[in-house]
Formats: sequence, C-alpha cells, structure tokens
Amino acid sequence: MSETDSQQMQNIEPPQSLIAALRTMLRPLVKLLIKQQVHHPYLSNLLKALYIEVADAEFQLDEKRVTLSRLSVMTGIHRREAKRVREQVESRGGPPLAVTLGAQIIQRWIAESPWVDAAGRPRTLPREARAGGAVSFQQLVRSVSVDIHPRSILDEWLRLGVATLDEEDCVQLRTAAVVPAKGYDQKAHYLGRNLRDHMSAAFANLDSDDPPFFERSTFYGSIPKDAVPALNDLAREVGQDALMRVNECALAARQSAAEGGERRRINFGVYFYETEADAADDRGDGGDGDQDD
Repeated sequence: MSETDSQQMQNIEPPQSLIAALRTMLRPLVKLLIKQQVHHPYLSNLLKALYIEVADAEFQLDEKRVTLSRLSVMTGIHRREAKRVREQVESRGGPPLAVTLGAQIIQRWIAESPWVDAAGRPRTLPREARAGGAVSFQQLVRSVSVDIHPRSILDEWLRLGVATLDEEDCVQLRTAAVVPAKGYDQKAHYLGRNLRDHMSAAFANLDSDDPPFFERSTFYGSIPKDAVPALNDLAREVGQDALMRVNECALAARQSAAEGGERRRINFGVYFYETEADAADDRGDGGDGDQDD
C-alpha cells in the first residue's frame, strides 16, 4: 500500500452521528479527567498506547502479529512512532486483591447457603466460630481462600464501610455490592470494568440489525424534582432485586458446571441518574430507549 493510499484511508471522515455520540458520551469522562488533573498530553499518550494495544490484540490476520505498516494504516500513528510505542507498552497489573477476593466472598454471602437466611438475606455472622457450630465470618472467608487471614479482610471492609462489627462481635454486610463506600482504587477498578462492558454491549448492538445484548433505559428529559427521590428509591429496590436474582442463578450455574467446558464472562448491571433538565432532551420523554445511553 502506498503512502498516499494510507493517508487517504486515515483522512476518511467517520459518520457524523457517531461523532455526535462520541461527544455526548465523552463529556463526563473529560470532566472527570480535568477534576483529577489528568491533562490532555497524558491522555493523548495513553490513547496512543491503547490504539497500538487494541490493534495488536484485536485485528490480527491468520493469527499473525500486526505489521508496523498495517498498525500505521489502522491507527493513523506514524510507523516510527508506532514502533516506539509498541516497544514501551508495559503489562498492566490485575485488580486489587481486596476487590477480587472480596467479590467472591460477597457473592457467596448474598446468595449461597448457609450464609443466607430463610428469606435469602445475608446472615449477620459471628466474627469467629462459636460453640454449637453456627456459621461465622471466619468460615465464610476461608471457604473462599485460606491464604489470607479473615481479620485482614474484615479490617479492610470496616475501613471501607462494606461491613460493620457490633457489640456482640458479629459482622453485618452493609451492602450487597462489593464496591465500598470508600476506597478510590477499588471504585476506579469497577468504573473501568463496568463501563468497558456496558460500552462493549452498546457497540455490539450498534453494529447489528438484531441487537445481541439486552441494553435498555427508561428516559425522561423533564420530570418534577420532588418526584426524583421516590424514583431513585424504586430504582435501587428493583435494581438490587434484579442483581441478586442474576447473581444467584450465575453462582448456581458456576457451581454445577462440568469441568473442561467452554467458559464465558458475563456482566449485568443497572443504573439510575438524575441532573438538571435539558430542554433539548424533552423530546425524548416517555420512551423506553431502543439503546441505552
């Protein structure tokens, strides 16, 4: 492919509807970046590295590594720069241990016997095993991992507001979500993971006449302010119920699955958001959107 052909491909204008969608969905991200003092040059370098990473990982032909020439054509990054960035890309670490282990513990605590009561709610657990064989928080943690002390998990959860410890030395789960009230690193991990999967579902639906993923929202551009708190409470109630039901079924499926079969990753989420009414959005009132966001 000639240099002229490469430049022509890089100068192709994307659909204006896509550009408008990008401007809409990126505004909250830019607001977050400015607030956290992530300046444009830093983001530009990050995006450059991501363009190279994604092109390398997702656009191989016949399982062969993408050539520098093809990287340049796909990303618009000059060959010499693409080579430099590719060589400097560092492997990223996994999520914090408190997130991965905590997620597994809470999945059991909210859905699996004997950690739930007859009504399916997480039990309040004695911190340590007691006479009579009652289940304990210590047993719950060790049912997931014996490599970390239960007290270490509890201390971190108390700090983050995930759990409370009462006067009788019993542990109570404060929320059925693993995302803590505090703890920036944990929240940032879930921000990236959940928005990645939400956008992946939306982008897959954008490319298909028959959307493969459930992705819907109920949208009102103008609603009385005093009605919002009750709607927020309702969204939390039905949303939490939906999450609990899907979690229960997913946990049962994982436990009953035969060894050696194909495995898939899933993510199911719901959300509620409110802000000032925008006159430009009034025309969207009353609809169950064809696609979320």
